[in-house]
Amino acid sequence: MTDAIDRFIHSIEHASVPESRAFAVDATLDATVPNWRYSVRGGDNVAAELARWFADPGRFEEFAVTPLDDGALLQFVLTWEEDGEPHMCHQAHRLEVRDGLIAKDTAWCGGRWGAALQAEMADAAAGG
Repeated sequence: MTDAIDRFIHSIEHASVPESRAFAVDATLDATVPNWRYSVRGGDNVAAELARWFADPGRFEEFAVTPLDDGALLQFVLTWEEDGEPHMCHQAHRLEVRDGLIAKDTAWCGGRWGAALQAEMADAAAGG
């Protein structure tokens, strides 16, 4: 793993992505979110976009990092509180590192789930 990846991971939990300084000046984000795919170019723009994704401090409920030759694959479930309501997301980030900074983040996000959706998913998982 690299310092940039470690800083990015820390910044997700602490709602401090721009402060992580983890992204290369020419970094890109290729994001797949529910019913949409889009790209963001430029390290500051990528950090600003991900700061919107991780705007509130959270906690990893599930977490795995798989080192790759040119970076790492992050997979996690993150929980946080937003406007007094518990939220959760399930994401994967394929991070490519160049010259010690994240040059590309290919991200897949299953969505942001508030308390009602979490309860519905728990009920479905229990067979209800």
